[in-house]
Amino acid sequence: MASILIVDDAAFMRMMIKDILSKNGYTVVGEAENGIKAIEKFKEVNPDLVIMDITMPEMDGIQAVKQIKAIDDSARIIMCSAMGQQAMVIESIQAGARDFIVKPFQAERVLEAVRKVVG
Repeated sequence: MASILIVDDAAFMRMMIKDILSKNGYTVVGEAENGIKAIEKFKEVNPDLVIMDITMPEMDGIQAVKQIKAIDDSARIIMCSAMGQQAMVIESIQAGARDFIVKPFQAERVLEAVRKVVG
């Protein structure tokens, strides 16, 4: 099963996603609360997939996607966005994200996106 890095500045959001993934056989290999930490963690754990929030302090998800893709062009990333962040979602897809999920999360949608990207 795929190893996944979860990046969100809200601890409860990371917990929710982790819970959905763990219950469905995925391994969460790391968590980060902003883009800078996400890049460090990505290099450290080399996950099959990153689930990345768009809006975070210090470095947002879009910048982090660009930097992760610069490190590893084959990196697979799914973005999380709140409602009404359409422009940012488009920008993150252009930066290299494969898919996006919208908050509040529905477990089935999270799993569908993960399966689509990592199988």
